[in-house]
Amino acid sequence: MTSNIQRLLDVMARLRQKDGGCPWDLEQTFATVAPHTIEETYELVDAIENKDPAAIKDELGDVLFQVVFHAQMASEAGMFDFDSVAKHAADKMIERHPHVFGEREAKTAQDVLQNWEKDKEAKRRAKAGNKPVSVLDNVTIGLPAATRAVKLQKRAARVGFDWDNAKDVLDKIREEIGELEKEIQDNAEKTFLEDELGDVFFAVTNLARKLEIDPETALRRTNRKFDRRFREVENRLAKQGRSAADASLDEMEDLWKSIKAEEQKH
Repeated sequence: MTSNIQRLLDVMARLRQKDGGCPWDLEQTFATVAPHTIEETYELVDAIENKDPAAIKDELGDVLFQVVFHAQMASEAGMFDFDSVAKHAADKMIERHPHVFGEREAKTAQDVLQNWEKDKEAKRRAKAGNKPVSVLDNVTIGLPAATRAVKLQKRAARVGFDWDNAKDVLDKIREEIGELEKEIQDNAEKTFLEDELGDVFFAVTNLARKLEIDPETALRRTNRKFDRRFREVENRLAKQGRSAADASLDEMEDLWKSIKAEEQKH
């Protein structure tokens, strides 16, 4: 295994060689590679959700290559190298699992999470020194919006700023939709509509949190469902010698409902 990791590192180093390397790879920076890193991560998630072992292996390799790419650029700049990244990751995992590598006890997964959060909170306070500390500190801005919303909500919930149950959140969603409807009726500026729509999204992610559902996963699942059903609408129209552009909304809606009903029978 070690030889294959070294081989991958050697391949990356060769791609970045100024004499005879790849022109595209040589032009890259942390900033230009970052979007590819995000894309490869989502492709891995997609493979996992599709339960495709071959694709999972392939996408894991692509994600690993992203790590190697960043580490190579860092090494060239004298910042750190792949070995130090691996060492830091191992050290951090040992530190975060004192119930495995140390004396602390944790009998359930919930115990592990509670201990982890306590340790992170202590570190945040120590790092802040005399500066004001917020429970919302260090929630990464670059996260997908729905994921960050849930993390912010979880942090606030730690100090009691939370709804008692999912029903209360449903009431909040209705309230936010009402406010959005009013802005639409008043022909409000786009900025106001964006604010109110954002409030609806935030409330919906809060409901997902209370139901212990990941909103990103739920929406990806719905995206796949929409993709599958609309393609079937197109297929059925094609059998009639028509395209979706030739059909009316009512016709497509009828086909959609039929496809949905068929799926629900299985």
